[in-house]
Amino acid sequence: MSVIEETYDVCVVGAGHAGCEAALACARMGLETIIFTVSVDSIAMMPCNPNIGGSSKGHLVREIDALGGQMGINIDKTFIQSKMLNKSKGPAVHSLRAQADKASYSMEMRKTLQSTEHLTIRQAEVSEIITEDNKIAGIKTFSGAIYHSKAVVLCTGTYLRARCLYGDVINYTGPNGLQPANHLTDSLKAHGVEMFRFKTGTPARMDKNSIDFSKMTEQTGDERVVPFSFTTDPESVQIEQASCWLTYTNPKTHEIIRANLDRSPIYAGVIEGTGPRYCPSIEDKVVKFADKERHQVFLEPEGLNTNEMYVGGMSSSLPEDVQYEMYHTVPGLEHAKIVRNAYAIEYDCINPNHLLPTLEFKNIKGLFSGGQFNGSSGYEEAAAQGLMAGINAAASLQGKEPLVLRRDEAYIGVMIDDLVTKGTKEPYRLLTSRAEYRLLLRHDNADMRLSEYGHAYGLISEARYARFLEKKSGIEAGLKQCEAIRFTPKSPVNAYLRTLGYEPLKEGISALDLLKRPQVTLEGLRPYADLHIEAKAARQIEIEIKYEGYIQKARRDARHLRAMDQMKIPQDIDYAQMAHLSLEARQKLNEIRPMTLGQASRISGVNPADIAVLAMALQKKD
Repeated sequence: MSVIEETYDVCVVGAGHAGCEAALACARMGLETIIFTVSVDSIAMMPCNPNIGGSSKGHLVREIDALGGQMGINIDKTFIQSKMLNKSKGPAVHSLRAQADKASYSMEMRKTLQSTEHLTIRQAEVSEIITEDNKIAGIKTFSGAIYHSKAVVLCTGTYLRARCLYGDVINYTGPNGLQPANHLTDSLKAHGVEMFRFKTGTPARMDKNSIDFSKMTEQTGDERVVPFSFTTDPESVQIEQASCWLTYTNPKTHEIIRANLDRSPIYAGVIEGTGPRYCPSIEDKVVKFADKERHQVFLEPEGLNTNEMYVGGMSSSLPEDVQYEMYHTVPGLEHAKIVRNAYAIEYDCINPNHLLPTLEFKNIKGLFSGGQFNGSSGYEEAAAQGLMAGINAAASLQGKEPLVLRRDEAYIGVMIDDLVTKGTKEPYRLLTSRAEYRLLLRHDNADMRLSEYGHAYGLISEARYARFLEKKSGIEAGLKQCEAIRFTPKSPVNAYLRTLGYEPLKEGISALDLLKRPQVTLEGLRPYADLHIEAKAARQIEIEIKYEGYIQKARRDARHLRAMDQMKIPQDIDYAQMAHLSLEARQKLNEIRPMTLGQASRISGVNPADIAVLAMALQKKD
């Protein structure tokens, strides 16, 4: 029987958030790329929460944008509400979060893929990877079609052997009832890839017309919206925003849940997979936080052209009848009608310890992966990994150096290092607390940190790069201006200082030192000094000045990290022969095969004494 055979440079499997970024990166770098999806209608689908960004996740979106990815641009075009989170806290944890119009988000990304040169979209289930001498040679679809390529990027999301569950109802489907991918797992296992079984879940969707919002607290967007993308005109995102709503569970809700735990597949032992610790089901919340009388519930619109409201904070796998009873105890939801039931979803993913920091498989050259397939959770985590996998897949074919971001230069670097070095036994979620150098990794300076890379790999245009260089030089010039401008005790600036509760100046002081005072701003100093600083550079200048001591300390600490990460470890090193290493260290080092001394130091079970032994061994080799 004859079958279709085609040849591409790169095959991308999956068209979720990871797959879209991977495919766009490869195509934009000039490689003939084909992206496979079980349904063209599911491109960049948002099967769970209707938002992009949030704590640490907003940082990821900014970093994706700085590297030349698409997620930030896409949400700027399709958001319906936007907020800057943690504004009362320090700049390190400020993070954007936007409600998306789900349908518009998906359609806008689909349009982008369709209009991108060198990119082909194909609806088909990929069932096998094809290798020759442990090198990727292509993929095969369920229909038997063969697509030859020198690189493959796996971004299968939650589709591998997926099944959706609530109560005793089990549907062998992917999210939103879409076709699962049932065959690729066997191919990967045959190639020696260790697979895990993970679980996540989603809450019910309610009919907006059946909800009593008068019993809830309205949650509005920011008066002045900040865009995600550095390329978006801030004026274009000042739109009329949709509202979200806050309500709470109560003891009655919790009583119903406890009474029916034996009917939950999570607690009945039906679900095999491990769920996310940081996004628990309402059943888990009630059991694990039994002392709490209530939990927050957010009602969020799924879009402007649908009545569906997402019930954030109440994901569940309880039976249909219990879901109705439980939701109806929540103020405002007493008469709510469910459009879509809550459900849990199980799926296959890999042990990320199989991956190099480039997101290439250690034992299969040319095979890369990203997203939930790597054991992570979240749209933003997926998109960031997909982008990096795509860049490195393309770079490997073009003979370019791979891109591996350090922990001190990007949250993306923190996330990937965590996954490939430490591994995960549950769906991984990025948190600001995972970053040792989070004052360096602010959302406002993502372009300063990463635009050079985006330009070097051909993902940022010359025009955009020129604007970046102009902004960078503006920040440097602004800092010099602030250092050069001085105020005397007789300066009119004293009037401004009095309004802030400060004593008048008793001696001369530079604008730079004056800005170290918490309440003093560049905008406040402008009437008293000849400052030529653009608004887009002002915020970063203020942060650099006000947090100078902390930032300098972080940079010193980061230099130590970089020194360790520059010490390469030969991949043929025999850890078994290093008698002074602990037994656990030998086992872990042999399993993960770290690329650098820095990576080795971050492996669980490898202690400082082991690192000292390893460092001495590396010095002897030199």
